[in-house]
Amino acid sequence: MRALLMYRDRDFDPHQLLRHYPTYGSRNVDPRLQLPAHERALIQDLDLDTLLRTMAGDDEFLFEVAEKAILSGVQNDAETILYRQRALKDCLKNQAVVKQLYGLSVEMIEATRRRWWELSGHYLSSVLYGALDILETSLDVLRRLRGIAEEQAERFESEAFTTLFAMLKAEFSDDYLDSIRRHLMESRFRRGVLLSAQLGEWGESAELTLRKLPAKKLSWFERIVGEKSSGYTFHLAERDEAGAQILSDMRQRGTSRVAVALAQSADHVVSFFKMLRAELAFYCGCLNLHDRLAAKGEPVCFPTPVPAGERRHCFSGLYDVCLSLRMEGNVVGNAVSAGGKSMVIVTGANQGGKSTFLRSIGLAQLMMQCGMFVGAEVLEAELCPALFTHFKREEDATMKRGKLDEELARMSDIVDMLEPNSMLLFNESFAATNEREGSEIARQIVSALLEKRVMIFYVTHLYEFGHSFVDRNSQDVLFLRAERRPDGTRTFRLLEGEPLDTSYGEDLYRQVFESEPAIQAREPDQASLGIGT
Repeated sequence: MRALLMYRDRDFDPHQLLRHYPTYGSRNVDPRLQLPAHERALIQDLDLDTLLRTMAGDDEFLFEVAEKAILSGVQNDAETILYRQRALKDCLKNQAVVKQLYGLSVEMIEATRRRWWELSGHYLSSVLYGALDILETSLDVLRRLRGIAEEQAERFESEAFTTLFAMLKAEFSDDYLDSIRRHLMESRFRRGVLLSAQLGEWGESAELTLRKLPAKKLSWFERIVGEKSSGYTFHLAERDEAGAQILSDMRQRGTSRVAVALAQSADHVVSFFKMLRAELAFYCGCLNLHDRLAAKGEPVCFPTPVPAGERRHCFSGLYDVCLSLRMEGNVVGNAVSAGGKSMVIVTGANQGGKSTFLRSIGLAQLMMQCGMFVGAEVLEAELCPALFTHFKREEDATMKRGKLDEELARMSDIVDMLEPNSMLLFNESFAATNEREGSEIARQIVSALLEKRVMIFYVTHLYEFGHSFVDRNSQDVLFLRAERRPDGTRTFRLLEGEPLDTSYGEDLYRQVFESEPAIQAREPDQASLGIGT
């Protein structure tokens, strides 16, 4: 039995996903079971904790599943993404049913948790009865699951859920479940056990074989007057402890195969419910997030994934989901068409929404590739085999190295993991030194990355760096600029525009040192705003 709600041909097991491994893309480990080596940087730079906490609520298991599903999503192909999107659309239309299925899987796992230790015990009797208890509990839950499948199947259209419901209806009919229950009752051996044996070389019992008891239990009268079977009987003395131990050992040896078979069956059933819970947990997390965004009136859409390397990145209404979750109002969205572009350079005034835009790009990419909806009105983006962030960090408190050294060291680590068509997000990188040196470092690094077919989004105040690509008349570079109105107001929208030789530092000066009436009364002098970073 397999749930197959997240992949068409395999299970999603969050416990198999590795957090640490020697080399990214190691041939000794299935890449599909690897989490990014730079996961902590992604979580920090993109504020993923806010997203994950919203998806999980107070459920730590939902948090773990959401985290691993999102971080491992870059390994998904377009077929898997669309497979999950269709399943998620079904979930959005049938939230109560999906949460009921999730509740049943949790109920089954919690009910069997207290008996699970018995299956790993050293006594076959405890293994036998522990497995019987788990399987008998599972029959009731499976019957309820089958009932949901029969009642609700017509409301689901995705391949994932129709396949699951078809399996439940086909494999767990009432007749089949009733026959399983009868076999489990017989396996408790309340009428005793019937064993056949041969004598070993030294007269000991050997090759004990469990036999089926007569179907009908004889009454006391039938046992007295009925036909006697040929054979011998013996009775143990009341205090014959050694004889009782010998008979107990014979019983355990005779029923050992039954105990092992039932333990394997119990393990198989519980594994199914664990997979079902894990895969439904992902969709329940998506429902929690969707409800939160819908309550705020924020738009969401199911993006269109494009094969890697096609350089198609177009969207409208794209916003930072995590920022929206942390604030009361709505977040300003942006519209960009970067088709055919390998790099997007974002410049403009301080506090104009540049870093927020960069996080919205990273979040949308991760959410798309794990099969979720994204925070946008429309989004079409190419798949990337890996996503990296290079955001500025605070000064090293240990004073072991300066900010520039630390930035270069992180850049070196990223380069070691890059592969063609990866996406790299730069936020104010290499600005820890002077304008000329920082621009030259950035230019050389970015030029090398573009040659290796890396998709780049770069937020910067380094005018020389940005303008160097204008001078080169690069056809594969898109320039965006944070909008600033003449009165200094930030709209938090990005418009196409080449870099300007000012960061509007006077806006900050006026905000800090001038009174509000003076700010409103004074008209900005564009010629006087040529203040650098």
